[in-house]
Amino acid sequence: MTLSDTARRNRAAWTKANADYTDAAAARAWAADEMDWGMWHVPESQVGAIRDVAGLDVIELGCGTAYFSAWLARRGAKVVGVDITPAQLETARRLQQETGLEFQLIEADAEDVPLPDASFDLAISEYGASIWCDPYRWIPEAARLLRPAGRLVFLRNSTLVILCSPDDGTVDQVLHRPQFGMHRFEWAGEMGVEYHLGHGDWIRLLRDCGFEIEALHELQAPEDAEDHPRYDFVTADWARRWPSEEIWAARKRS
Repeated sequence: MTLSDTARRNRAAWTKANADYTDAAAARAWAADEMDWGMWHVPESQVGAIRDVAGLDVIELGCGTAYFSAWLARRGAKVVGVDITPAQLETARRLQQETGLEFQLIEADAEDVPLPDASFDLAISEYGASIWCDPYRWIPEAARLLRPAGRLVFLRNSTLVILCSPDDGTVDQVLHRPQFGMHRFEWAGEMGVEYHLGHGDWIRLLRDCGFEIEALHELQAPEDAEDHPRYDFVTADWARRWPSEEIWAARKRS
C-alpha cells in the first residue's frame, strides 16, 4: 500500500491518538447496547439514518477501532472495516477476540480500497474517511464500491461549526473563515489534515458521483449533554443551539 504524504500524516496522528485515548475508549464503545452518533451520542433510533442492516454487505471507510462496524455486525450486517492505521486495527482485532465478534478488517486507504466494484449495499463513515480523506477521492471510491441503489451514510463536522472555528481555540458565534473554497484544513497544534466542504459543494460532488441525496440530519446536542472530555473545540451549549455535526444519507442511482 502506497500512501500519500497526507495519509501518512493522518496515520501518524491516529497512531498517537490510539495510544493516548482511543484504545482505552474502544472497549466502552464496543460494549454499548445502542448505536449512537458523534460527540453527543445521539441515538440512531432517534436519527434513523442507517435503517435495517440485517443481511447487508457493509463497508466502513476509516473504521478506526471499528466500534461502529461492531454495532452493525451485531445487527446482522456482513461488515468490512477499512483503515490505514495499524495501531487502531490492532485494537479492533483485540476486541474481536475479547467479544467473539468477527468481521473482516483491511489495512487500506479509503481513497483506494483493494476490493472489487459493486461489492456492498451500504458504505458508512463516522468521522473516518468523512473528514480525514479528500472527498474528491473517497466519494468516487465509495460510489465504485457500492451496488446500484446502494446507500452511503456519513457523519462529519457541520459546515457551520467549521466556519465558526478559529485557527486555535473554541468554536464561537463569529464567522472566522470563508465558505467559498473550503477543502483542506490544517489546525494549529494538530498533526493531521482534515477535509471540509460547503453544502453546495457536497451536493454537486454527490450528484456528480451518481448519488441522489436522501437526507441531511443536523444533530443537536441533548439537553443533558456535557462538554466532551476530549473534543473540547465545541461546547455542548453551542451544539444545543446550532448543529456541530451532520449526517448525510445518499443512494446510488440504479
